[in-house]
Amino acid sequence: MRTPKPVWLLVALFLLSSCAQTGSQIGAAPVVCCPGNYASYTSYGLATENMPLFLRDYVISEFDAAFQPKGLMRNDRSNDVQVLLRYNHINLNSDQEDVDPFVRIEALTVELNYVAAIEIEIVESRTDKLVWAGTISRIHRVSPGEYMHEERARPEFQQAFQTVLESYPAK
Repeated sequence: MRTPKPVWLLVALFLLSSCAQTGSQIGAAPVVCCPGNYASYTSYGLATENMPLFLRDYVISEFDAAFQPKGLMRNDRSNDVQVLLRYNHINLNSDQEDVDPFVRIEALTVELNYVAAIEIEIVESRTDKLVWAGTISRIHRVSPGEYMHEERARPEFQQAFQTVLESYPAK
């Protein structure tokens, strides 16, 4: 079965953005910028999709810390824009396509190689129009028995979010 061109373009974007590191181990790349009425936005809501439980709380916290300097206050009930943080991973070894890197028996014997990405979409609440999008990503090589160290990952996430949000206009 042939893979559609948009999928290959997305994979290339993830790989390139993960290599475009600016002092961080997580790459960042804006995808869409500036078609919104940014001066009128005062609040944002935030949701996640496919985010592993162990990442959710501190990814949200680090995104909030990076986004609030843009002049918007978080309000998940009533807001001008909705932020969606969508987790995705792409296994780089075709033999491991069906292996979830977070729930796996193979953790004891198999090294995994995958791209972990968080896609960021910002949509106007009133119109459902996409006004900004970006992605942060990293290539992972996980050896058997390895696990994620939150104290090292938190500042990397915040730096990646700050970098990708540089193109988001501040109030």
